[in-house]
Amino acid sequence: MARIPRDKNNDYSLDMAKQRRTFIEQQTGASLEHVGHFSVPPESLSGNIENFTGVAQVPIGFAGPMLVNGELAQGEFYVPMATTEGTLVASYSRGMRLTRECGGITTTVLDDAMQRAPMFSFKSARESRQFGQWIEQNMDAIRAAAESTTSVGKLTNIEQYAASKLRWLRFNYQCGDAAGQNMVSKATRAACEWIVGQKPEGLEHFVLAANMDTDKKHSHLNSLHTRGKRVVAEITLNKNLMTEIMHCSPEALFRQRQYSNMGAIMANSVSNGAHFANGITALFIACGQDVANVAESSAGYTFGEILPNGDYYFSVTIPSLVVATYGGGTGLASQGECLKVLGCDGKGKVNKFAEIVAATVLCGELSLASAVVADEWVSSHERLGRNR
Repeated sequence: MARIPRDKNNDYSLDMAKQRRTFIEQQTGASLEHVGHFSVPPESLSGNIENFTGVAQVPIGFAGPMLVNGELAQGEFYVPMATTEGTLVASYSRGMRLTRECGGITTTVLDDAMQRAPMFSFKSARESRQFGQWIEQNMDAIRAAAESTTSVGKLTNIEQYAASKLRWLRFNYQCGDAAGQNMVSKATRAACEWIVGQKPEGLEHFVLAANMDTDKKHSHLNSLHTRGKRVVAEITLNKNLMTEIMHCSPEALFRQRQYSNMGAIMANSVSNGAHFANGITALFIACGQDVANVAESSAGYTFGEILPNGDYYFSVTIPSLVVATYGGGTGLASQGECLKVLGCDGKGKVNKFAEIVAATVLCGELSLASAVVADEWVSSHERLGRNR
């Protein structure tokens, strides 16, 4: 069987990328002309991809400006969105116009945590319980072992979950500007090596991860306890501006919110929002995030109420927003440019980026819900989207 060309000494080069394109073309009969056009230096991709062959060119459009009154994200932002879905950028821009004219979106990061959850199996439930008590008594030593592997990561606490003779330890870390999955894996492994080295009574088996993290999948546990950043975006919308710009009243939008809440309950949905994933995915691709983290990041909650003066309070809560401004794809050429547009390049910018993501999601929720209420949803896709 023919194997994809590789060079153990210099695999990240223009020549090797060309060799692989030629190989794939010969094996499949397909042309990779467009895949082969790129400006990114191949040598910059080590650690980001294997068998580099070319690029998938995703169109980027800018929405905005979006006015944010965050703790770190303050001012107007032009938001890069990488997507192939027509109407998406226009829709988010419409939400940004309304929120800007209403004074801007307030954003708050409530919590910060990244997890790894090893599992320990014992001879009996009583020994599992005894182990849990021992963990609480030895937190200082466990923390020292974990943090010896990183200059950034900090172990904040360990949650415990037990079933039968099994016990999961859910290590919670703060990881600076990194998303931190690899960081916490390394730190937790070191901590567990120390734990196992103490020979806990009755321990039969240990595994570094057993689906209690939960990494790159939604879980109700993460929605309650946070994974990544727990961030809220909120705004009070003037009733007259809402009617003028969105062509629907606060009362109509609030009524639709109740219908959507009921539909989400009946469908057993993990989110009562309309399309958190659209804005998050478009921003993730543009800004070098791990796109698989959309699985947990897009599960969130919307809340709205009509105020006594007729204005509309609206908020979105994203309990598991996994983002980074350091590491992964954030240092690549085009992704770095997009982060710079947002002022999120450099040290200490990850919470600012989280605030911008949440504000963007809010704008998209408002725009889509209003389009449904005003019966402009289908017509906008006919005019701008795939339906054309």
